[in-house]
Amino acid sequence: MVACRPSNEPGVNAPKETRSQQVKILTKLYCPIWAGAFFLLLGSCQSDVATDRDRRNGFIDSLVTSMSLEAKVGEMTQLTLGTILQKKNKQIIEPQHLDSTRAADALVNYQVGSILNCGNHAHTPAKWNEFITEIQEHAERKETQIPVLYGIDAIHGPTYTADAVLGPQQIGLAATWNESLVRENAAATAEQVAACGIPWNFSPVLDLGRDPRWPRFWETFGEDPLLASRLGVAMVEGYQNGDVKFAATLKHFLGYGFSLSGKDRTPAWIPERELREYFLPSFKAAIDAGAMAVMINSGEINGIPVHSNSYLLTDLLREELGFEGVVVSDWEDIRYLFTRHMVAEDYKEATRIAVEAGIDMSMVPLDFGFSEALVELVSDGTITEQRIDVSVRRILKMKWDLGLFETGGIPPALELYPKTSKFEKVAAQAALESITLLKNEGQNLVDANQPILPIGSTGKVFVTGPTAHSLNALNGGWTGTWQGTDTLYNTPNRPHLTRALEEQFGSNQIIDFQLDQDFTADDVQMVAREIQATRPSCVILALGEMPYTEFMGNDEDLSLFKNQKELVRAVHKLEVPIIGVFIEGRPRTFSDIEPLMDAIVMAYLPGDYGGEAIAKVLDGSYNPSGRLPFTWPRHPSSHMTYDYKHAEIAASDPSEGFNPQYSFGHGLSYTTIEYSNFSLLDSIFSVGDTIRGAIDITNLGGRTANELVLVFSQDRVASITPSVQRLRGFERVFVRPGETVRHKIKIPVSTLSFVHMDLDDRVESGAFTLTIADESAGLRIQ
Repeated sequence: MVACRPSNEPGVNAPKETRSQQVKILTKLYCPIWAGAFFLLLGSCQSDVATDRDRRNGFIDSLVTSMSLEAKVGEMTQLTLGTILQKKNKQIIEPQHLDSTRAADALVNYQVGSILNCGNHAHTPAKWNEFITEIQEHAERKETQIPVLYGIDAIHGPTYTADAVLGPQQIGLAATWNESLVRENAAATAEQVAACGIPWNFSPVLDLGRDPRWPRFWETFGEDPLLASRLGVAMVEGYQNGDVKFAATLKHFLGYGFSLSGKDRTPAWIPERELREYFLPSFKAAIDAGAMAVMINSGEINGIPVHSNSYLLTDLLREELGFEGVVVSDWEDIRYLFTRHMVAEDYKEATRIAVEAGIDMSMVPLDFGFSEALVELVSDGTITEQRIDVSVRRILKMKWDLGLFETGGIPPALELYPKTSKFEKVAAQAALESITLLKNEGQNLVDANQPILPIGSTGKVFVTGPTAHSLNALNGGWTGTWQGTDTLYNTPNRPHLTRALEEQFGSNQIIDFQLDQDFTADDVQMVAREIQATRPSCVILALGEMPYTEFMGNDEDLSLFKNQKELVRAVHKLEVPIIGVFIEGRPRTFSDIEPLMDAIVMAYLPGDYGGEAIAKVLDGSYNPSGRLPFTWPRHPSSHMTYDYKHAEIAASDPSEGFNPQYSFGHGLSYTTIEYSNFSLLDSIFSVGDTIRGAIDITNLGGRTANELVLVFSQDRVASITPSVQRLRGFERVFVRPGETVRHKIKIPVSTLSFVHMDLDDRVESGAFTLTIADESAGLRIQ
């Protein structure tokens, strides 16, 4: 029905300074279907007995009771912005504007409750304000007038907001091992995205990065469950516990990143014990932290598509983990149940299967097939309306908690958009702390007794390579556009690596030779001739990958690209020191050319401030502190993680079993750290105890160290073959030059548990060893 609205209703062009006041007034003046519940709520607010939850639940119960079936199904439907934009020949018209007819059909006739995405590229805050305001104005005309919930992929800052502050991708944040910094970056994202009128973020990714073939490896926090759990919780807290109302989404529940083929959205075969041991903990921790939404794995596990798996979505997620928020599908995944997975005959059956399994909202996102199928399923009695009510209540609860019923979903006034300068320091610090020094040998240009890095101010520095001149390479996918390859949407005035080096060293010291990613053997010879002509003191080769995400990043071969290897070989023949800088989202193998480089730096995808961060590490302005959150394989087919099993090592030749290029947690700095005197306060513990101990950390060098202390455990004998080691704790410790710090550790005995064959997670009695660096201490659990 059309809402009763006063003739003097303020319009979208009303003065911005009064917009928030007008919204509150309008929620009282309009005659929405939920008005009775709203005024009942106002009365209940006067009672000291009524709690916020009681008021919210009462409001939602009353609203759901008054809604038609079509309105309820609309709340469970999510469309992409492109479906309601103006188009010509099925292509979005630029500049982008809402198509009033399409928008009315979706938001009024079908009463769609959620919109996502960006219409192909980033927009200014002003454009977002225009879009969201117009969408909410259409929502006012539908039967219920319930505001639309808008969602976006803002995964390393406001990735679809023009000129916003973009920090490192998740794999780079993982390399900082810094929970507070992850929390600050998430809070900065929330504040900027919410200011555009978008309160729902499809982040963080809590899949594990245990197979670098997977093209979304760089969207993870690495290979370890503890690291992913702690950083995942920090990111959820940053998104949801700040000054704005903002929702996190845990994705992709469950086991998405461990497909058998290594390709995106392909089948996984994961026994349930392993699923619970490795892939569930990060989700459990973030759910316990209060995450509002969960997005589902697009693939299948053990032959069952996760979108149709009621055991995972209801028994495990809802009943066991106690998740009470919204479960949303991924892009078009209900349709894929009958077009890709072949477990349904048509859209109607696929919809039934997914809803009965536990899906609350379908990211449809291109048509009304889901809405029509679900209305028909309820109308013919296949699905009960009570089942629909369960999902609708969850969605309305989320809208309530995000303040949509208070503001109508109208964005804040543009002049209230936060100044980006306040977030730049956080993003820049995250980029700095992520940079990981993997190798530092050779001879320093200033002091021959020291390794090649840091580079001094003596001599020329030759810079080339396919990632040396690309801001897109520094940012990776989901930057401005889906794949992150379009230079049109790069943040203005942010330097790529070469420009940052010129700013850091002085342009007179840098010799710049530009190469694109498809450079040829002739280009390599040109580089060699230029080096011979200019006679630099050292050469920086910026290597790695150009942006990609999802299936566009599927790759059969993890080897570093052939032309990049040939570049390294050609430069090495000139007998000039080589510093390799890898700008990439996953570890590509390069064991055959690793000895040819004097120093190697892993920059990951450090974001807009990555060029400056790399430059500061290379010139010594910043002492590198990043550590690998994954195991770097030596060969393309060796994807073993640090927590491998004893039997995975070949008895005849141990090096064939586990011999990575660089170990999990590896990273060098410009100082020397020594560990000694590791001891525990006791040697026998019970299950409820906490293991307490201490270790001396001495800085033998001349630079303050931001040292990462990693505590590993070894279970000597177990009823299920134990891992060689498992990470049980980590902490950052600052140690000044010449200082010895007695660092205390606390490890709950409960963290030494593992999932048994009966799927119970418990600690077994027996002998264990705790290890920090090359120090160890034994203990027994009784």
